[in-house]
Amino acid sequence: MKFVKFLKELDKNSLPIVGGKAANLGEMYNANLPVPNAFVVTCKAYKYFLEKTGIRKKIFRILKRTNVNEPKELQRNTAKIRKIIENAKMPKEIEEEISKAYKKLSKEYGKEEEYVAIRSSATAEDVPGASFAGQQLTLLNVKGIENVISGVKKCWASLFTARATFYRVQKGFEHENVLIAVPIQKQLGIMSKEEYLEGKYVSGVGFTVHPATGEKDKIVIEASYGQGESVVSGAVNPDTYVIDKKTGKLLEVHIGSKEKMRITRLEGELQEILTPKELRKKKCLTKNELRQLWKLALKLEKHYKFPQDFEWASESGKVYLVQTRPVTVFYEKVEEKIEIKEKPILQGLPASPGVAIGKVKVAVSLKDAKKVKKGDILVTKMTSPDWVPYMRIASGIITSEGGITAHAAIVSRELGIPCIVGAKNALEKLRDNMLITLDAREGFVYGRKVRELLAREKALEVSPEEAAKLKTKTKILMNLGVPTEIERYKNLPFEGIGLMRIEFIIAEWVKTHPNYLLEKKQGKKYVDKLAEGIAMVAKAIYPRFVVVRFSDFKTNEYRNLKGGKKFEPIESNPMLGWRGVSRYISKDFEKAFRLECKAIKKVREKMKLKNVLVMLPFVRTLWETEKVLKIMEEEGLKRSKDFQIWIMAEVPSIIFLADKFAKYCDCFSIGSNDLTQLILGIDRDSAILANMGYFDERNEAVKRAMKKLIEVAHKNKTKVSICGQSVSVYPELTEFLVKCGIDSVSVNPDVVCKTRKIVYEIEQKLKK
Repeated sequence: MKFVKFLKELDKNSLPIVGGKAANLGEMYNANLPVPNAFVVTCKAYKYFLEKTGIRKKIFRILKRTNVNEPKELQRNTAKIRKIIENAKMPKEIEEEISKAYKKLSKEYGKEEEYVAIRSSATAEDVPGASFAGQQLTLLNVKGIENVISGVKKCWASLFTARATFYRVQKGFEHENVLIAVPIQKQLGIMSKEEYLEGKYVSGVGFTVHPATGEKDKIVIEASYGQGESVVSGAVNPDTYVIDKKTGKLLEVHIGSKEKMRITRLEGELQEILTPKELRKKKCLTKNELRQLWKLALKLEKHYKFPQDFEWASESGKVYLVQTRPVTVFYEKVEEKIEIKEKPILQGLPASPGVAIGKVKVAVSLKDAKKVKKGDILVTKMTSPDWVPYMRIASGIITSEGGITAHAAIVSRELGIPCIVGAKNALEKLRDNMLITLDAREGFVYGRKVRELLAREKALEVSPEEAAKLKTKTKILMNLGVPTEIERYKNLPFEGIGLMRIEFIIAEWVKTHPNYLLEKKQGKKYVDKLAEGIAMVAKAIYPRFVVVRFSDFKTNEYRNLKGGKKFEPIESNPMLGWRGVSRYISKDFEKAFRLECKAIKKVREKMKLKNVLVMLPFVRTLWETEKVLKIMEEEGLKRSKDFQIWIMAEVPSIIFLADKFAKYCDCFSIGSNDLTQLILGIDRDSAILANMGYFDERNEAVKRAMKKLIEVAHKNKTKVSICGQSVSVYPELTEFLVKCGIDSVSVNPDVVCKTRKIVYEIEQKLKK
């Protein structure tokens, strides 16, 4: 046949002809692994279809003029392309071959017309390093040649969903070079509802290495009743089995709730039903099925000579393989501690984890900072917003002053740059062009290259692909300040941005005090700049949400902006002074705050980015909360189901009056830095106290406050998150909060993947 191939004609080298998924099916089939037979409508058929129908030029012309970073435009244009493909008439020569192959497959299973599953197999899918899993369509329970032909066109069209189109651009694949084939496979699980309810059809996924820990000596199986799409999509909480790879011994079992199952009826329809209660409580796999899966996992890894992520189904006790792909990234489990024989030349407080090797550039002033080149390690007394352009190009940062919540620490974590702070003698001991190794995980500086530390960091990494597979009940959010950094981080596996600091836009893009701009009749400039920065982030991650925190500069920081000295008083302790909501409601700043509100309204209404929510920082009293909400309402920002308002929980009064504050917000977001400062009576910027061990967000008093907030908030139907840096640094605090039932944790970009893994492992333990 010209346009169709059966699995016996295919193997792993057939990827250019039939795509990754079908090539792997052919490879498994011809390796005598239990794979239901299938035929594949090849990539050649897809190319011929586009040319013969005359729609190719039209499709790629639409794609060429589509801005993939404009969500609505992308959705509109890709929907237009799909409609063009689905409405085009299938060429007779392709239709005849599909019809002939369908009859042959049906006859093999003793039917005139067999039920089949129609899947998509793109040439950029299921290949090492690029697992485009789930990007294209799968159709189940298709019967009859007309429905099969229609299904093939729908799969071709699914190459142009908004998601798949955007993903190709992000991965650097040219649209014209990505082709698609369509495997049409005998459908498993065509049985009665009664047989499903007896647990005769089980399916799921398997990994020939542990996906959460990277242990090569373990096989992990996830399983639930009914069709496997429920497990793959995360729609059910499956059973998890951990098997010793060498012996086949069952090491761990976690019984999932398995509340529902998707079933294929004898009539061919697919429906979702509740799993009987007696089946939910017990293991869905028998010893015989587990033994089959263990042996199949060994055969797959041996055959492919690489760890595999596979999908399977068990029909009346017989296990079949329906898909396999390489585990694109996994890491080796290693010990975090590495013995370094020589002594460090300097020690400070770990502020942003990681390792950097580079030449020292000592900068006492901003003028000195201009000598910093890409890859250098910046050494200075302390930083401020003006230093960010130089911090961005450094490979590491060392400050002689400041604590772990100082500007250098916060920005370094945001940028993913290794940093230590409070290294007292840094300016005396380090000189320009010294080659050093900065171990910001331990807080040490070595006077030579220590490459083994780089190896440790690489081994500790958790890839975005690996992390994305770990489904967690606790939402993983991300903190963000600098809007342009979203391009680096937008594809990380987070559910939304739990903290976007508006101060970064003011410091980097505006650089002028809002009252000064108002005085110069340039308030619109302020609104437009804020809206531009917020929209940049909201568009990039749409439809995921962005919680924008209104400005939380202190008086000393506002004074550093152009025109700031005229409008800002000098406070002896700005950290505890005129900041947050107290500014917004004061006659001296209210007009400036209204500009921030106008910017939010512009983004939500004019730019149509309804995924933007807001957060109020440093809230102290109920009366100021009422007052600020009234101002916001006057500016068109009224709390509703469509527009959430979050409140930072960083002043102890929030903890004591959580039941009352809950009436004014949808979520509390714990600011652990300030909460620790105010509960323990510690200046969070004090390097002296930090070095003495006083500033510690894991303190029992702080933890009790967090736990109390979660309990009271949940009683009042209000959610709780945390955006303080503590969960980015202390996995044990993350564990404590997850056990307390926190709804989400918002962490710095460099630890999003690691945190998802930590939360996943904690939740798995809690299921036991």
